[in-house]
Amino acid sequence: MRFTGLNRQIVLSMSVLMVSSILLIWIGSWIFFAVAFKIDPGMLSEPDDWSPSTVEWLWIFAITIFGLLLAAFFAIKLASRILKPINSVMDSVRRVAHGDLSARAFAGDRSLGETAMLVDDFNSMAERLQRAAKESETWNAAIAHELRTPVTILRGTLQGVVDGVFKPEEVPFSSLLSQVEDLGRLIEDLRTLSLADSGYMQLRMAWTDLTLEIEEVGRLLAPDMEAAGFALQLQLSDHPVCCDAARIRQIVLALLDNARRYAHPGLLRVRTRVQAGQYYLSVEDAGPGIAEELAPYVFVAFRRGDSDDGDLHAGSGLGLAVVEAIARAHGGSAACTRSKADGGLGGSLFTIKWPVEHGAPPPAG
Repeated sequence: MRFTGLNRQIVLSMSVLMVSSILLIWIGSWIFFAVAFKIDPGMLSEPDDWSPSTVEWLWIFAITIFGLLLAAFFAIKLASRILKPINSVMDSVRRVAHGDLSARAFAGDRSLGETAMLVDDFNSMAERLQRAAKESETWNAAIAHELRTPVTILRGTLQGVVDGVFKPEEVPFSSLLSQVEDLGRLIEDLRTLSLADSGYMQLRMAWTDLTLEIEEVGRLLAPDMEAAGFALQLQLSDHPVCCDAARIRQIVLALLDNARRYAHPGLLRVRTRVQAGQYYLSVEDAGPGIAEELAPYVFVAFRRGDSDDGDLHAGSGLGLAVVEAIARAHGGSAACTRSKADGGLGGSLFTIKWPVEHGAPPPAG
């Protein structure tokens, strides 16, 4: 057993109590018998008499009472030091149970290591609960905002058909289909984020050559990218990597769609490489880029970069949050930086990396 924190305090207190009691008995008894013998030796029992005299019984009673009072004093003092942070935690737990997530406990004497750790752990839990509650409110408001627009358009159009305002042949079904597709993407993105946050995202890991996967995504998006003024440049490594190919395609789609929405028309470079056991997938655009102080927040759900000033504001910013969640599920990470003008395109550079080997056997041959 390590004598630290609370254990150390209890051992020290008991040791001080024991030493104090022994000294009290020794010194007190020496003084008592010395004084009694000097005043009247007859008050003391004879050497061959095993029964204490009345005065000796009174002394035994007095020293016992004083010892109990001394023990109670040390016990109350130690208990107060121990119970003060525990009572603070109990009171804070009660407040949290009644909905006050701002409640925090106070450690008081931090020399009691275990109670200080208990208080710190509780405060950390309460802080996370408070942050989760605020994030939940933000998410609910953002989701309601994102769902309101397509649902309002669909409801208004269908209501117009029912009321005879629009004829069925006049309804822009392609536009309505686009709204339904946006709803579908939003729901799937929310599902992906929920699975990732809860740790239940299932990956079908296999050794894959992502060259074919990324080229296929490029072919599918080519018409829309060209119409928006973008040209894809692929610099792909044929090195196999262990991953969930479907999820990686989802990453590439999200990054290219993000560039199409917010980057200036021009060259889009998609690159893959292997370095130090890590597989790197990057998408780089020609601008305008995101300010360095705002780059860490681009992967926060419902926040997106504004293409004009690089600012961040609320919006349908689930795509990059999904990218970061899939990267974490692969044991990797996602980063956003500004590409260098020397050799780069000068805009945003999104880099996803994860271990080349990730729990699957290496490919044969």
